[in-house]
Amino acid sequence: MPVAKKDSYAFCRRTARNRARNFYYSFLLLSSEQKDSMCAIYAFMRYCDDISEAEGASREAIEKWRSDLNRALRGDYPDNPLWPAFHDTVQRYQIPHNYFQEMIDGVSSDLEPRQIQTFDELYRYCYQVASVVGLTIIHIFGFDSPDAMALAEKCGIAFQLTNILRDVREDSENHRVYLPAEDIRRFNADLSRHDENFLGLMRFEATRAKAYYDESRPLIGLVHQNSRRSLWALIEIYRRLLTRLEQSNFDVLSRRIRLSTTEKLKILIEAHLKTM
Repeated sequence: MPVAKKDSYAFCRRTARNRARNFYYSFLLLSSEQKDSMCAIYAFMRYCDDISEAEGASREAIEKWRSDLNRALRGDYPDNPLWPAFHDTVQRYQIPHNYFQEMIDGVSSDLEPRQIQTFDELYRYCYQVASVVGLTIIHIFGFDSPDAMALAEKCGIAFQLTNILRDVREDSENHRVYLPAEDIRRFNADLSRHDENFLGLMRFEATRAKAYYDESRPLIGLVHQNSRRSLWALIEIYRRLLTRLEQSNFDVLSRRIRLSTTEKLKILIEAHLKTM
């Protein structure tokens, strides 16, 4: 028997609060209804990632999740407490269903060892696991101009490139190399050695990410005014993470670089004080 909608939203809020290291902070600047909906979308994304990365992850588990998604979108809730809140959010904000299929396609590609070969291949991966998230959540932020769609796509690319640069060591240990082979060859880089070749590669990819941040910046002015502080904070958290990576001289092979909770809260205060 499915859980009640209010209990489903409570479950999603707990999931986001406990698992969303960057996203959750920006949610705090939204109305209660928007925040709940963001948590519902995040809970879905979190389960997508968990299914693809957990011990025993399999194609069968991914396809079962896809089947559960299709049922939930029809209002027939499988046995997971997130579905009533997720379905309510999708209906309320008229979020296109194909975005969720794209998310599943993206995480399913992580089931097996992989080496991205070209930037075009990397862009497609980033689109599936991050841009479609941006395209989803701008429906909750609210927007009127169709230009917002292309900018949300670019914003997602910037976020995912930042994640990839941060996670080079962890991904390599899991036999996943997202930095394009064509770029690794160009710089003659060894992803296990922090030398000038490695730094050249990382600076090149960071410059690429910064260009997507710059190109997507007008998105803040295109979402509805009551959502702009939240979007500004979300972008700022990821952009400052990229800056932190650069300031560390890309010391990602020996430690995980992140922003502290205090730093994120300061960004929220900045966002709250901004006139937008």
